[in-house]
Formats: sequence, C-alpha cells, structure tokens
Amino acid sequence: MTALTEEKALKPTKNLYPHIHLQWFASAEDEGRTEAPSDLKLRKAREEGRVPKSQELTGGLVLLLPVLTLVLLAPWLLQGFVQIIRYYMERCTTANITDGELMVEFLYSMVRMVLPIAATAIVAGVVANVIQNKGFIFTTKTIEPKISKILPKFGEYFKKTLFSFEGAFNVVKSIVKVAVIFIAAYLLIRSDVPHLLTLMNTNFWDGIVFISEMTAKLLIITSVIFIIIAIPDYIVQRKQFMESMKMTKQEVKQEYKETEGDPLVKSKLRQYMHEMLRRNIPAAVAKSDVVITNPTHYAVAIQYDSATMAGPMVTAKGVDSLARRIREIAAENKVPLVENRPLARALYAEVEIGEMVPENYYQALAVILANVYNAKGK
Repeated sequence: MTALTEEKALKPTKNLYPHIHLQWFASAEDEGRTEAPSDLKLRKAREEGRVPKSQELTGGLVLLLPVLTLVLLAPWLLQGFVQIIRYYMERCTTANITDGELMVEFLYSMVRMVLPIAATAIVAGVVANVIQNKGFIFTTKTIEPKISKILPKFGEYFKKTLFSFEGAFNVVKSIVKVAVIFIAAYLLIRSDVPHLLTLMNTNFWDGIVFISEMTAKLLIITSVIFIIIAIPDYIVQRKQFMESMKMTKQEVKQEYKETEGDPLVKSKLRQYMHEMLRRNIPAAVAKSDVVITNPTHYAVAIQYDSATMAGPMVTAKGVDSLARRIREIAAENKVPLVENRPLARALYAEVEIGEMVPENYYQALAVILANVYNAKGK
C-alpha cells in the first residue's frame, strides 16, 4: 500500500489547466533583444508608419474641438435647421418627393452645416498625430494588403491583450477612464438636480437649452479627461514601442555590415588596393612632383595637379628597402628628393596611398612644392 502511494505521488499529475506557453510571458531580454534600437531601425519603422502614439489624445482632441465648434456655431446651426424645416413645410403639400430641387437643397444644407464640425474633427485628428509623431508621416505601407493581417493569430492576440504589461495597462486604463467619467457625470448632474426639478414648470425651449448646455459641459469634461489620461498613456506606449524595437546582438552586427560594410571585407579590399598600388609604384613615383624623405628610412611621393585634384595626394610611400626603391625610381625619373624628417614621418603614418594630404600639412607642403616648381621653371 505504501509503495503504491509513493508511486502515485511520484507519477506526474495531469494538468487541469489549458496549456499556456511560457514564451507568452517572455520579455525582450528573454528573447535575446538586449540592445537599444538603432537610428536606422527607428527611421525605417517611422517610414512604415510605426510610431508610438496614444489613442486617448486623438480621441480627446477629436471630441473636444468639434464640441467647442458646435457650441460656438449653435445659433447659426439652429437658424439653419429652422430654415430647412420652413423650406420643406412650405412645399410639403405641393412638391413631389422625387423632385431634384428638393434633394439638391437638402444635400447643400446638410453639407453646409456638417462641414465645419467634420473639418474641425479632421484637423483635430491630424494635429493629435502630428504632435505625437513630431511631424507629418505619409505612408501607404500600413494599408497594403497582406495575408498575415487576414489570418487569425490567436496566440499573439491573447499574449498581447491578456498576458502582457500592455494588456494589463489597457484594462486598468479603461477602468480608470470609465470610473472618472462616471464620477464627473454624477457630480455634474447632481449639482444640476435642483434645476432639473424645475424643468416641469418651464417652457419647452428653456428645457432644450438647459439639457444642451449640460450635455456640452459633460462632453468637454470627458474630452479633457481623455487628454489628461493620454499623458501617462503616451509614456507607456513609447516605452512599449522602444521595448519592441530592441535588437539582438546579431541584428546589430548585421545592420552594421549593411550600412558600414563588413570590416573583414573592407580590410581585404584595402589590402588588395595597397598591393595594387605597390605594383604600380614605378609609374606612380615617375608621375610625382616630389618625394619627401627621412632621408633614409622613409620616403613619400607627392603629386598635385590643380586642374584634376582637390589637393596634394600621396601616390607612393615606403620604409627602409621600399623607401630606398622609391628614391631610386625618383632619381631615374628626375623627380626631386626633399629631406623633411617630421613631414615624411607624419605623412607616412597618417596618409594612405591614394589619399589627399590633410590640410594641416598644406603650409609645409606648399613651401616644398613652390621650391620644386621654381626649380623646374613652373
């Protein structure tokens, strides 16, 4: 009996709960994405329309500005509605319902009254996005049809909505938003209860005006609450966005190779170029204007053509045996040899073959070239 009990205790029990993969709870660090996103990745994401933003700010402004516009234009809108009612009442017994003039007048009146509010809502939405995106973003990539957007991804959906910080924050945000709006509405209506009780003794128009004012105040308070909630919401959204943009070390290396080039390949190309230049040393030295020497250990050949070059260029350089070979080639081709130990060492150490001489050496080099040109009668 004891053996059976121990065997049963050691035997794994069946999981009574649905299988939930631990990867759903993984963070960016758990997935190996420990590196901050590069400027290139953030720029590409921006070009694709992926930027951190709070929908609460957009909703708040889109609600606030049209409500304010509605309040300001209320007398004008009321007058327009009265004109429409009067226009149709005068023709309701004589005109045909299919009359084109009636349809044109109806469409014109509705567009004229709705357009200011609709335009205000559009402007509010654009301003909200410009503020959060720090400028205009125009892209069609977000609306491009993709099969991946159509196929359901329940795992990712539940991971994002239920088993993540973002999902928990959205739930708490919604609860707080509803609670605050409910409290604001309750306090507003409670303060107007005495006035509401007197509406039975007032005329119809005064009742409409009072209810309209109370509704406008409630909408304005609601939009302001949305805008206030948008501040912490945007901070969280930006933090989550930067977390999602993190990169692995391999991605950083790959991006560096794509932008800056593979260091190994660049080194090989540089070595190959130097080898090609070494093979062309006789021709390069023969075309040079002057060879600056150490005098025995270093030799640097300089060429300058004001018509084709932006500045003096190092065409060949060498140390010890190669320096001796450069001096021999220069002597064979009657290229002047000028001894300047500091300049020869500096140019050999800082300037590669085929590169222009830095500007800080122009003054010393100008004196040498001037003397060489004077000697040649240039």
